[in-house]
Amino acid sequence: MKKLLALLMVSMMTTTMLAGCGNEQATATAEANAAPEAASASEASVEEAANAQTDGNGSITLVLSQRDEWLSTLDAAAKKAAEAKSIEMVSQDALSDTSKQIQFVAAAAAAGEKAVIVNLVDPNIAPDIIEAAGDMKVVFVNRPPQDMSVLNENVVYVGSNEMTSGKFQGEWLAEYFKSQGKTEIKYILLNGILGQVSTTNRTASVLKALEDGGIKATEASAPLACDYDRAEAMTQITPLLTSGMEFDCIISNNDAMALGAIEALENVGMDPSSIPIVGIDATPDGRQAVKDGKMAMTVFQNAVGQGDGAMVAALNLTEGRPFNEGTSYDVDSENPNVMWIPFEPVTKENVAEYDGR
Repeated sequence: MKKLLALLMVSMMTTTMLAGCGNEQATATAEANAAPEAASASEASVEEAANAQTDGNGSITLVLSQRDEWLSTLDAAAKKAAEAKSIEMVSQDALSDTSKQIQFVAAAAAAGEKAVIVNLVDPNIAPDIIEAAGDMKVVFVNRPPQDMSVLNENVVYVGSNEMTSGKFQGEWLAEYFKSQGKTEIKYILLNGILGQVSTTNRTASVLKALEDGGIKATEASAPLACDYDRAEAMTQITPLLTSGMEFDCIISNNDAMALGAIEALENVGMDPSSIPIVGIDATPDGRQAVKDGKMAMTVFQNAVGQGDGAMVAALNLTEGRPFNEGTSYDVDSENPNVMWIPFEPVTKENVAEYDGR
């Protein structure tokens, strides 16, 4: 029945976008503003995507939520791992559209593939993804399901524990402010996409680490929901910088938004090195900002490790082996269907070690 459902979903499908977006965030606004001719030229049906799989048993599809610098690195790592095993990997960009993501998964099932790797657009659609996958093995990567109980011996998660990402930020900030003789601070918080597990846990863990470190941290303003987007962060934080508001640090759920804050500070004549700004991901631009002293620190999220780990997990599942076999990564002590790729703190002292990773 599940395979039948997947086939029906494909047959009901009209057209969907295959081309990736090179922007840092592929948003619905950008898609809506695209010229009709460009949109028409880059569209293809999900059924055509299924037909593009020349051998379902020898190929695996990776369905990205969107395409940005970090996810493109993950994609490349997964493809490299597939090539090493003589497996064809096709990557699709859902353009932040949940229906497109489900349809791409259904197309892979219709093509007879044995496994699919999914970077969720929305953590709440994990059950729909699993249903569309039918008999395929499913590896969720980077963004976990909202309800982790959907995981089992055929459905696994490969990613990094978001409660440790913000923890590293908070620990660094606590040490910094204690060295300044401060135990009370005010912060500006740049949030990612509201409702996503990464946003929720990154925020909760940084605030807890500050509290555990003996720092009483209060909001200088309401959190700014900037959707992990650099331009949006710059736009939203600029009015606060020119309002005369007092704040001691800027906490960002990712590097892109931190870089937007840095640019906003410079635009209003403020020195970003004069106030601690912390990010997450250790992107090339983020690392450069740390080297330049404009960002105090970031947290390395291993895109290569997640991409490679997800592909290895998918191949292991199809061959009946433990899904972390052949990797150096551990399975969660409480959930045997989760494999963690560790976060690592990055400061000016060790940032050069992360170039090329």
